[in-house]
Amino acid sequence: SPLVILQDRKPRPFCNPDWLPWQHRCRQHSIESVTDSIYSTLSVGRTIIASSQTPDPKARSYKDAMAEAQLKKDEREVREAILKKASKGDLPVTAAAKPERKRKRWDQHTPSHDEEGGGTKKKSAWDQAESTPSVSHWEETPGHLKGSETPGASATPSTRIKWDATPGHATPGHTTPATPGKRNRWDLTPKWNETPRADSGGTPSHTGWAETPHKESVTETPTPHGGKKKRSRWDETPASQRMGGHTPLLSTPIVKTPIVGGNTPNFSGMTPGGAMAMGLATPSPGQMGAMTPEQMQAWRWEKELDERNRPLTDEELDALFPQDGYKILKPPAGYQPIRTPARKLTATPTPMGMSGFRFQMEDNQVKIVDDMQPTGENMPFMKAEDAQYFQKLLDNVDEETLSPEEQKERRIMTLLLKIKNGTPPMRKSALRQITDKAREFGADSLFNQILPLLMSPTLEDQERHLLVKVIDRVLYKLDDLVRPYVHKILVVIEPLLIDEDYYARVEGREIISNLAKAAGLATMISTMRPDIDNMDEYVRNTTARAFAVVASALGIPSLLPFLKAVCHSKKSWQARHTGIKIVQQIAILMGCAVLPHLKSLVEIVENGLVDEQQKVRTITALSLAALAEAATPYGIEAFDSVLVRLWKGIRAHRGKGLAAFLKAIGYLIPLMDNESANYYTREVMVILIREFQSPDEEMKKIVLKVVKQCCMTDGVEPQYIKEEILPHFFRHFWTHRMALDRRNFRQLVDTTVEIANKVGGAEIVSRLVNDLKDDNEQYRKMVMDCIEKVLGNLGAADIDSRLEEQLIDGILYAFQEQTNEDVIMLNGFGVVVTSLGARVKPYLPQICGTILWRLNNKAAKVRQQAADLISRIAAVMHECNEEKLLGHLGVVLYEYLGEEYPEVLGSILGGLKAIVNVIGMTKMTPPIKDLLPRLTPILKNRFA
Repeated sequence: SPLVILQDRKPRPFCNPDWLPWQHRCRQHSIESVTDSIYSTLSVGRTIIASSQTPDPKARSYKDAMAEAQLKKDEREVREAILKKASKGDLPVTAAAKPERKRKRWDQHTPSHDEEGGGTKKKSAWDQAESTPSVSHWEETPGHLKGSETPGASATPSTRIKWDATPGHATPGHTTPATPGKRNRWDLTPKWNETPRADSGGTPSHTGWAETPHKESVTETPTPHGGKKKRSRWDETPASQRMGGHTPLLSTPIVKTPIVGGNTPNFSGMTPGGAMAMGLATPSPGQMGAMTPEQMQAWRWEKELDERNRPLTDEELDALFPQDGYKILKPPAGYQPIRTPARKLTATPTPMGMSGFRFQMEDNQVKIVDDMQPTGENMPFMKAEDAQYFQKLLDNVDEETLSPEEQKERRIMTLLLKIKNGTPPMRKSALRQITDKAREFGADSLFNQILPLLMSPTLEDQERHLLVKVIDRVLYKLDDLVRPYVHKILVVIEPLLIDEDYYARVEGREIISNLAKAAGLATMISTMRPDIDNMDEYVRNTTARAFAVVASALGIPSLLPFLKAVCHSKKSWQARHTGIKIVQQIAILMGCAVLPHLKSLVEIVENGLVDEQQKVRTITALSLAALAEAATPYGIEAFDSVLVRLWKGIRAHRGKGLAAFLKAIGYLIPLMDNESANYYTREVMVILIREFQSPDEEMKKIVLKVVKQCCMTDGVEPQYIKEEILPHFFRHFWTHRMALDRRNFRQLVDTTVEIANKVGGAEIVSRLVNDLKDDNEQYRKMVMDCIEKVLGNLGAADIDSRLEEQLIDGILYAFQEQTNEDVIMLNGFGVVVTSLGARVKPYLPQICGTILWRLNNKAAKVRQQAADLISRIAAVMHECNEEKLLGHLGVVLYEYLGEEYPEVLGSILGGLKAIVNVIGMTKMTPPIKDLLPRLTPILKNRFA
């Protein structure tokens, strides 16, 4: 049922797309993803009862949901307490039971004195009472009565002696079986002329090596003491699924062998599927839904490639080619076409437990999958993975005979299939119909069809977008009728809030916003309240984001009383953690819109800075950082009550907690006046310099961010930065390791550029210029990127002649030694030359020689980069009065107009354009009259 589908989901691993110092970015939604990217169930469904309705005693109310949440919490706390005591060794250890000696096969039991006196003596297997008809361990072959008796004539079984003669043959079924006694391993030989039954000739099970296989085999060995039989190493290997059928006996024809699992022992059954074929059998309609998106896509690609690459028949070739002028050639002698089934992506493997060579026959199930056209006019084709949701549309039934509910369900299915798989006109019409008839269909019927479809693991991004649009339109029409289904909708939509796709997050926020407006604040709070103190952090994270969206839709003031109660909860630290996280998400989502309510929000979360739980203190500091970032550059007065606690926190905390407190201080310093900013910067810099050498990558990112924010403030003096910060900064951060991570790369360059804005460009360039000749190319790129940004912002006025020589020498070396032509080197070279201006004239011959040599390189990327560099420095060359050199470069580029690569040709044309722009058409060499005829063929070439 749809409710089961909604609830039968495993929770996704906790992920947070917004960066936090202790969490990594989620990579889950790739149809992806997505082995575990199935949406999670936040909590069990609950019912919202209107005041005019009589409460259903079976309905699960808000009270029930809270009671179950409390029970789960108590259970988890008890388990944690037990584990804690066990780790400390406080749990009492019970004495282990003394192991009994293994009894040998022929051991004799010696009775004790008590047993001889009055105790009950344990009976042996040899002391069977003869009063009750039973079967002994050593009786005659079953099915044969004594020779003096008429077969089948005995009404009651006689008392048997252990060594009686072999009885005569009995006709099966002529006697009424006696009360079954103890089963014997010798009772299992099948009777003559009798078809095996389930209790005699069954499928082999765990029996001994000498026993006849049967379904309910007795595992006892006939020993005097009647002990349990020890498993032999030659016993049958256990199997989780029986592959074959019953063992064919003497009088049992093969065709009558019972079939178990669809296979007979002579390999004449159906192609195995599911677990029997290791889950990779040729897909059938029932298995399509169980495929992951990657498997489904691989199967589609293989099927499409097989169809495209199939050999053409003679009839098809005759239809393609004219009758005259062509003949059929024979293949060369010894030609062997490549046919390797192993190259297929999803080829059916050999079934487990069946050996031997078999031809892989054509599978008719693929044709069944192809035949999935729903009945009716103008119906789109149904995909294989859609069968579990739209199966009823494949049934050709008379709709007049269906009940009104079934007709409504079928109508909704039809419209959803058209929206999901139809053409744009079909989709537009179906979307309009389902919107207009939303109240007629009813919320229950609509959401029971839409929500399971949205949770499909094979749903593509475009299809999800369309279904989300359906929910959006339907919510607008249903209005307050949607209240009983708020929880079901949140189960499906909340995971979109942490999706890595930006547009998916926007869609999720839009749906929850419209849902809050339709259902109202009271319904939203009562629905999500049990999830606030949920033990699963993933649930609390998505709930906090959903509450932030509700606050943006209904206004922050309406949510402030609820937030105050949650953040001051004494009952659960999880509730306090979630409440403070809601404040953080409100600040991130709404930005400067929190300014009117900033003081109230700070007062709500400030007690979390001294909470007993480390996680609560950390999330409080992060929330204050988010509030300060949203309020920048205003609102420092609202944070007066937390400055002292933050200051004490950075001195008391270490690790992740310290990172969060430093982040909060870093966002508060830019809000202060100059005097306060200078004081707090000097005080916090002691801790920052200590953390420069921290091996934690997340701590390094936060330290870089705080240093950047401190240097941005006007109250910090340049001399203090030069003397106290720069030596430690370059020693600990400008390393090869920082260049490997792209996020570290960008953060380090941005912080260094901000420091350069305070202390001057020459101070930074002089410390980096020697690293342009470093052996590590990635590190050279980071240095070039930083120099480019510093000189682009500040110019080269404070760079002396010695530093100028080092700089030109370094950029020439870095430009020539690059193995992967990167735009960073090209941009850096151009910016350095442009910044130096006329001072670069002595170096132009060397630069042009490098360009000409690289224009003649066999690698297209190298030629393209050299031509691009000409366009970057042409203006500087003209400023240096190097028109002769420019004319020479123009002639060289003119000769390269026959370039075969379009990208390189475009760069050459760009270089020619830059030369013409700076020296003019009259001085251009070659003359324009020679240049234009060479350009005409290029203009006519539509591929250039």
